[in-house]
Amino acid sequence: MILEMKVPSPGESISEVEIAEWLVSDGDYVEKDQTIAEVDSDKATLELPAEESGIITLKAEEGDAIAVGAIVCHIDTAAIKPKGPDIKPAPDKATVSQASTTTAPAQTSYATGTASPAARKIIAEKGIDTAAIPGTGRDGRITKEDAVNAVPSMGTSVGDRPLSRKKMSMLRRKVAERLVAAKNETAMLTTFNEVNMSPIFDLRAEYKEAFKAKHGVGLGFMSFFTKAVVRALKEFPEVNSMIDDNEQILHDYCDISVAVSGPKGLMVPVVRNAGSMDFKDVETEIKRLAIRARDGQITVDEMTGGTFTISNGGVFGSMLSTPIINPPQSAILGMHNILQRPIAVDGKVEIHPMMYVALSYDHRIIDGRESVGFLVAVKEALEDPVNLLMDGDVKKALAL
Repeated sequence: MILEMKVPSPGESISEVEIAEWLVSDGDYVEKDQTIAEVDSDKATLELPAEESGIITLKAEEGDAIAVGAIVCHIDTAAIKPKGPDIKPAPDKATVSQASTTTAPAQTSYATGTASPAARKIIAEKGIDTAAIPGTGRDGRITKEDAVNAVPSMGTSVGDRPLSRKKMSMLRRKVAERLVAAKNETAMLTTFNEVNMSPIFDLRAEYKEAFKAKHGVGLGFMSFFTKAVVRALKEFPEVNSMIDDNEQILHDYCDISVAVSGPKGLMVPVVRNAGSMDFKDVETEIKRLAIRARDGQITVDEMTGGTFTISNGGVFGSMLSTPIINPPQSAILGMHNILQRPIAVDGKVEIHPMMYVALSYDHRIIDGRESVGFLVAVKEALEDPVNLLMDGDVKKALAL
């Protein structure tokens, strides 16, 4: 029996996916539930498991865009599983292609190195010598594609200057589109402030070992920032809103998107109902989401529906930046690295661990009073966490 495997729907509003990588070869025997491919949607990378055991026949190439519901491969479920170590898989296409190139060198003729009319125009515009362009057409003729891919010389150089090209994944292309849209379709401004991190350093130094021993997760900076953001969002609800056509939607809950780096690029999973979480809950959920993003297991649902975003460029060493809004949200908080800097305290110069923070916001619905007030409220909470985030009882807040 031939089973036709179709592309499942990764989530609402997703109409097609892209074959990122086949993990099996054409003609392989696959087991039921074995991961046979990784597919990219415009929101996440997902694994495609075999629906049954049998011999697989691939119906799409890596990089192909496949509509949801379309056939991606066939599985012959009647095939008998091969036995013994002498069974060798069929050579992949790259090996076959390489062998063909080795055994059948290209023919040369009067056409070798000659550009087609369309290619000649492109070559002239680029100012490239045709002798520098290897032709891939019949008998070595230079095709239009050869001319398009040719790169003008950057001047005299010694040695090879190799270039490589790779296709952008569907996820990366979608991220690019969203970033450009955020810049072009919002009235984005950024306001800055700085935070003295000494109180949080002191709390972590005193309680982090006990916190980890009891809860199995570290007491990091993200729980303090998440709690400070939730407090500030309640005070300035406009920052926790979004535009829908001619209406402003204000959220009565705080679903905090947290930007994390994954193997396929930036992921923004959501910590839902952060307003009802304690420090342990926040740290546990962020760790869970970060691991799933790192392992490529994050789902579309886990990255959908945030109302505000926190991005920590400081883990990569960034001192200051202007983070880009994560649409349809209206604001994003950027964290940065922590450096020992001199500041004035009660008329004296002291050295403290300082962090610059940045709030990018959509000025169409968030005014300067709300944006600056929000960032000041975040600063105040981080500089006085015991009273403003822990109700004066550290051990109770940390569930120790």
